[in-house]
Amino acid sequence: MDPDDEVCLCFHVSLRKIRTYLARENPPVASLISECLSAGTGCQWCVPFLKHLHAQHQRGEVPDLKISPERYTKARLKYHDTNERDQSVVDDAARDEK
Repeated sequence: MDPDDEVCLCFHVSLRKIRTYLARENPPVASLISECLSAGTGCQWCVPFLKHLHAQHQRGEVPDLKISPERYTKARLKYHDTNERDQSVVDDAARDEK
């Protein structure tokens, strides 16, 4: 994802906003991202991605998701239709490239 791509599509919260919040506030738990920016409080789709971004921040890495915005959005639409999250999308977005 690029920094201006949205992680939370319900509330239009970009990866850049999440990175800035993590750097500024250094929240001890991922749920505080939701409280500050409302991300994850709508449809819940982005919650596992927010947790991944928080974990990366805690490890001193630049928070990032390894997924195209198109695939991310398509998977979210499927999630809305089926109420089931495609775990392969979560796994792919959170993969660590060394």
